[in-house]
Amino acid sequence: MSKKIVILERVNAPSDLSFRYCFWADVPAARQSFYANATATSAFKNASAAELLSLQTGTVLETTAVAFYPAGTPIATIQADLIAKFNDFQDSVTNQNQYAKYGSSYDGTLWTVQGVA
Repeated sequence: MSKKIVILERVNAPSDLSFRYCFWADVPAARQSFYANATATSAFKNASAAELLSLQTGTVLETTAVAFYPAGTPIATIQADLIAKFNDFQDSVTNQNQYAKYGSSYDGTLWTVQGVA
């Protein structure tokens, strides 16, 4: 999937330059099954079949939010800010592993420690 940031719509017009957007982050291979959802859709109504398949198979994770900028903010500033926000999101998807101990169990005597990379 080539897109990472998609601006969906301008909000709060005309008073400021606020935008609703979605980010598409790559999911580490070992965790993709946790994000797989055969019925997943996208907030981006023009997502291609390949993009939707990436969301459905869990290879890509979508999040949406709104970014608020004062009227007169240069577009280059908005773009740079969205890139920084995306990089933070991608970093969290890659490095914050809530499944690090997934499947670990206790049988009454011993712990079996497992996890997903």
